[in-house]
Amino acid sequence: MRIAQVAPLYESVPPRAYGGTERVVSYLTEELVKQGHEVTLFASGDSTTAAELIPCCPEALRLNGCVDPIALHLAMLERVAKEARRFDIIQFHVDYLHYPYSKRECYKHVTTLHGRLDIPELLPLYEEFPNIPVISISEAQRKPLRGLNWRGTIYHGLPRDELTLCEREGNYLAFIGRISPEKRLDRAIRIAKKVGMNLRVAAKVDDSDKEYFEREIEPMLHDPLIEFEGEVAGKAKDDFFRGARALLFPIDWPEPFGLVMIEAMACGTPVIAWGCGSVPEIITDNVNGFIVDNEEEAVKAVRNIHRLERGRCRRTFEARFTADRMAQDYVTLYQALIESGSAC
Repeated sequence: MRIAQVAPLYESVPPRAYGGTERVVSYLTEELVKQGHEVTLFASGDSTTAAELIPCCPEALRLNGCVDPIALHLAMLERVAKEARRFDIIQFHVDYLHYPYSKRECYKHVTTLHGRLDIPELLPLYEEFPNIPVISISEAQRKPLRGLNWRGTIYHGLPRDELTLCEREGNYLAFIGRISPEKRLDRAIRIAKKVGMNLRVAAKVDDSDKEYFEREIEPMLHDPLIEFEGEVAGKAKDDFFRGARALLFPIDWPEPFGLVMIEAMACGTPVIAWGCGSVPEIITDNVNGFIVDNEEEAVKAVRNIHRLERGRCRRTFEARFTADRMAQDYVTLYQALIESGSAC
């Protein structure tokens, strides 16, 4: 099958550090190539892939002080449209930016929606584009917009050998992700202090969240139990998850998926999470983690984390959240779209 993958340009594919969408695009692209498909990746020029790479800007936009990222994305989408007849299917990961192109060009396409959908402005958008075929990354993600042209839900997956199991229980709690109001690092810090355990924080601060970080979070980092490490990648991320007793995922928003949960599971590390968004689809309470409603329950969960078998967490990952499973799910969906006869 001739498949095009169209990635955001904000990060390289794969990203150098933080970057959930671009990381998933990389996992999917490489697995599709491995499975024998002819794949073309539209992405930033500093991306690394076994597929054919069509560079649409020299380097990831987060690195070069880009003033107008939308302009470069629109230029990329025009290039995709010009080359569309080369492909059996085009998969977009750039949200709704391509909808006017795809509606008029009528090439075979599908869009994975990676973000939250509880945004009022999306209602008039989808009134204009009701037939655009879309994929959700969890059933919970669909709730605000049930009436879209949903073609399937496909959970993210990781390469089986990227992260490794550690059977031994760790000696610290972990938090990884963006520092923003909805991620609730403040909750994680309070939980760690209440149980008297070290909390290692591997996180980035976006420009849009700097004020929040400086006002709410930075003063909390001076406690000796809290270790702020910035972004981690590669072997450092493997070590970070493997050494943790549990991952704290104390979110306060409708999480569409939560890649860090399955990264933790791949290392055998259980997850303590608030039951928002996709969490109940990813975490099975008392199996690969605990689902809690408040900080008191989270403290109790930390104290009971020894009840969970780390090997079982890894087996849950292998059964449900691998890249080969994700790629095969997408191929099945691509085939159904191609055979349906409708292009736009």
